[in-house]
Amino acid sequence: MGTPREPKAAKYFVAMLSSAPELLDRVEDDLVPILGAVDRRSEALPWEASQYYEKEMGGGLLRRFVSCESLASPEKLAEVKLRTQEVEAKYSTTAGGRRINLDPGYLDSFKVVLASTKNASQRIYLRSGIYAEATLFYYDGGFNGLPYTYPDYLWPMAVEFFTEIRAIYLAQLRGQS
Repeated sequence: MGTPREPKAAKYFVAMLSSAPELLDRVEDDLVPILGAVDRRSEALPWEASQYYEKEMGGGLLRRFVSCESLASPEKLAEVKLRTQEVEAKYSTTAGGRRINLDPGYLDSFKVVLASTKNASQRIYLRSGIYAEATLFYYDGGFNGLPYTYPDYLWPMAVEFFTEIRAIYLAQLRGQS
């Protein structure tokens, strides 16, 4: 019989999507009280994975990933998602439309996990209307997607970003030993 153990702390990140480049920079400041200082950011690349967000947020959407320096328990994922929704609301239009979409998640040695407010067959309920999804797995020396992995998480820039922050994460864990 296995013995229950607390997991190692995870490295949190946020995937940002907006048609306002200046908002991508500004929102980083809003993430600091939630997750700590940003230690890495990807380029902001044109996001053309679908037109799902265009009606609400406009065209010319940009995707950026940022990771946070502090490590925290994976157990915080639902809380982090709820708090990032508050940040989204802060920048919403007067009509209630979002100007930025924030999707937090975390990385550990084995996987990248996303938070979502939407249920799906591959998602596990956490609490307060928040679900978790393991979207990338690390094996054979790299990150690999699954049939349901969002296409932008498989972009070379995204895989490179997650590979880089995994190396940083592993170094952080070694430093804690």
